[in-house]
Amino acid sequence: MMVSAAAGPGPGPNGLAQLPPMGWMSWEIFRCHVNCTANPDTCINQQLYEAMTDRIVQDGYLTVGYNQVSVDDCWANKTGRDSQGKLFPDASRFPSGMKAMGDYMHERGVRFGTYTDEGWTTCQHYPGSQDYEEVDAVTFASWGVDYLKVDGCHRRAPGMAVGYPAMGTALQSSDRNITYSCSWPAYLGGNESSKPFGDMIDAGCNLWRNWDDIQCGWGSASAIIDHWGDYGEILVQWAGPGHWHDMDMLLIGAGCLTAEEERTQMAIWAISASPLIMGNDLRKVSAESKAILLNKQAIAVSQDPLGKMGRRHPLFTSESPTQVWSRPLARGDVAVGLYNKINSSGTDIVVKFSDIGLSGKVSILDIWAGKSLGIFDDSFTAKDVPLHDTVFLRLSPVPSTVV
Repeated sequence: MMVSAAAGPGPGPNGLAQLPPMGWMSWEIFRCHVNCTANPDTCINQQLYEAMTDRIVQDGYLTVGYNQVSVDDCWANKTGRDSQGKLFPDASRFPSGMKAMGDYMHERGVRFGTYTDEGWTTCQHYPGSQDYEEVDAVTFASWGVDYLKVDGCHRRAPGMAVGYPAMGTALQSSDRNITYSCSWPAYLGGNESSKPFGDMIDAGCNLWRNWDDIQCGWGSASAIIDHWGDYGEILVQWAGPGHWHDMDMLLIGAGCLTAEEERTQMAIWAISASPLIMGNDLRKVSAESKAILLNKQAIAVSQDPLGKMGRRHPLFTSESPTQVWSRPLARGDVAVGLYNKINSSGTDIVVKFSDIGLSGKVSILDIWAGKSLGIFDDSFTAKDVPLHDTVFLRLSPVPSTVV
């Protein structure tokens, strides 16, 4: 859905995030570890974010598009604001200050992300931005912030409808391009059909967390996949360049999913045009997980320039033991995920080309293997797909002159 001008409160679209953002965020693994004596390697401090910046660059993530390191909750001085009403970091954990840390990232070609909340306090009871939107936007801009996640703890829904547009307006008045990640819909329950996504676009939100926080386990990831599948028809209407539904962080490399489950998360997130924000310890990612995260063909689906969100095919439900997910891509291609949700022994999964808008002969690329599987008529059958795994394919129509 393309939106060019505000129809409600807020400044309207800011022109940023024309493709789903990619990067890394601290919350999933590092949470609110602020005792650096007890947790020197996992403490929320300057050393951690600079180390992750280094790994983003050195391990090849930046090259394929993961271009951002984001601070989450617990970075601020917990006692409150300074004499000018400004937020400031905990000096014991961020001795050089936030601007210096942002400069460290920028010098290495990495974008700087940080966090606040639309309530009086954040989820972990650090100072929030309610009624300080203009002050905080100017502060973040002065630090060189490129991406701001705004949570919604400790603020009721009516206040969010005021606060999120206020922050969007303040960010767009800050003289810096700051991608705006809103958690607004995550606090409005589970019914996606009742959420005011148009108002979120008008508020300048570039992406928004829709639903439950992801937890480090398959049960959580699988529930999010089911939720997106159940509400796909609603969600696709509101996703597009500049505004994306955020399924939450990638667990790939965090040590809590099998390799099969990691492939499924990557495939479904890419098909759903969700931001790809890693939630792992980049110092501990296995070679197998790293290969999934760095798969260029998977990332090409995520970052496809057509900017259309995919979905689970309507023939399937969350109770279906196997499922077909697809996403239209540029040049008439289609990305397909063949997902074995339930069958404990490997199972065959069929995709009919007519079900995904294709006809005639189709060339198929196996995204995980990075190789062509050949040219097929009418349908394709993935053989013996393991439990919780997803065969990830790129289907390209074959011109009749080639056949």
